[in-house]
Amino acid sequence: MLKHFPKILRQFIAAVSLSILIFSCGPKDAEVQTAVDTALRANNDLSGLTATVKDGVVTLTGETKDETLKAKAEEIAKGVKGVKNVINNSTVAAPPPAPAPVVISADETLSNSVNEVLKDFPGVKAEIKDGVITVTGELKRDSWLKLRPMLDALRPKKVENKLTIK
Repeated sequence: MLKHFPKILRQFIAAVSLSILIFSCGPKDAEVQTAVDTALRANNDLSGLTATVKDGVVTLTGETKDETLKAKAEEIAKGVKGVKNVINNSTVAAPPPAPAPVVISADETLSNSVNEVLKDFPGVKAEIKDGVITVTGELKRDSWLKLRPMLDALRPKKVENKLTIK
């Protein structure tokens, strides 16, 4: 039996060496991580995703704009050499809320608000009809630049400028 020991030992060492060689030839998780990150960053729409790699399994987390991009991220990750599997835990962002509707002030309310604003601008008059403010009179340019935003803030349909600008 002792005679065969060196032969058994040599076979054992050869088997261990072969196993180490086989397992060390595949890409390391860090290399796969870098490759997946690079592939995802190449697409600006996937910037909200993060990938982690453990034993060749990629886990995607974060948020995408839609289901198509979520699927694309998974496809990109699967295409990277050394990836064994992809777990896609990313979520799809909720659609943005619809913009608030523009509320148009009723003429009477609008008229009261316009009159309040015009107190500080002598020589300027306004007529309100169907949500449209028509301003007349004379005004300096710098005063008009102050008045216009104040009138716009009242949310009329339109502000018609019939002023004489000095």
